[in-house]
Amino acid sequence: MHYRHTYNIEDLQRAARQRLPKMCFDWLEGGAEDHVTWLRNREVFEQYRFRPHVMVDVGGRSQQVELFGKTFEAPFGLAPVGAAGLYGHRADVALARAARDAGIPFVLSTASFDPLEEVAKAAEGGTLWFQLYMSKNRETAAKLVQRAFDAGFEALVVTGDVAVIGNREYNKRNRFSVPFRMNMPTVVDGLLHPRWLFGVFLKTLMHSGVPRYHNDESPPGSQAVTKESVASFQARRDEIDWADVQWLRDRWPRKLFVKGVLRADDALAAQRHGADGVFVSNHGGRALDGAVSSLEVLAEIRAAVGPAMKVMIDSGFRRGTDVVKALALGADMVFVGRATLYGLAAGGEPGVRHAIALLRSEIDRTLAQLGCRSIADIAPDMLRGA
Repeated sequence: MHYRHTYNIEDLQRAARQRLPKMCFDWLEGGAEDHVTWLRNREVFEQYRFRPHVMVDVGGRSQQVELFGKTFEAPFGLAPVGAAGLYGHRADVALARAARDAGIPFVLSTASFDPLEEVAKAAEGGTLWFQLYMSKNRETAAKLVQRAFDAGFEALVVTGDVAVIGNREYNKRNRFSVPFRMNMPTVVDGLLHPRWLFGVFLKTLMHSGVPRYHNDESPPGSQAVTKESVASFQARRDEIDWADVQWLRDRWPRKLFVKGVLRADDALAAQRHGADGVFVSNHGGRALDGAVSSLEVLAEIRAAVGPAMKVMIDSGFRRGTDVVKALALGADMVFVGRATLYGLAAGGEPGVRHAIALLRSEIDRTLAQLGCRSIADIAPDMLRGA
């Protein structure tokens, strides 16, 4: 299936599945353990129904939103996705450029195969934020934060919901891991998908060598993802606490978010420690299985922190109607992860642009059918819960 023949994000998902080796698609698509939270992230949207206005002039509609004094062309951005280079050559460069040209923010993952400096240069003029997996080693954390500052990233998004990596059993079944290990199942899987093999894997090898995390704490000169670099990347993450957030706040002069918040009291703690906003998120269902969905706790978090703090949300968004429901419940902006990665896998950078365009078209249609000319017209009473 060609990405141009896809008409929604689910179509793009099917196109991505055809293009990617099973090991890579499962890495992208799967959740933790029994997928309880992963499934809940989609099911929860069905609990909210629209109550539209009629006989309203909705000509001249706009999706623009303002955030920290900047105007964005749509109420959603691109969420950080680790190891995006599995799905496309120079993946984060492609994602960042597509976001820039669409006038929306892009969040780069610490676990990117592309150096943050290269992404910033390629997407010059865009709004770039950096997602930080905080290290307990203050020296190494300070170096990475300084790199993000020097490269011009406008915000830090500190992830707090992965004290340990989620239990993703499909990776074990596929015998797929990071660092990469060549074995018969992975070799056969790759050979059965020649467009991915030549267009992504071998192209990456020729351009920059064996894939590695360029924004982690690997030893200087390290050329690949190794057991040592992965261990360094994950080391002592289970010791991170609010004191570390305060330490960051004291050293980072730009905007600061805490990601992975699912409780109002944690959102208030982030506020007390100087965060400018939070990401209501369950890591796309990839961390704690059995956690609540982001959407079902959004309204209470919004009410707790008040209008002064920005509230973002991710996890489970596939439709423009999903985005509008989150805005009605109090989100300032929605972030999508898998949706644009499907586009990347199916069609490279043009596929990412196509995914963004699909969501924008759906949001525009939803606004019109609700009786809204702008995002500001969306109100809580336009939704009814189950």
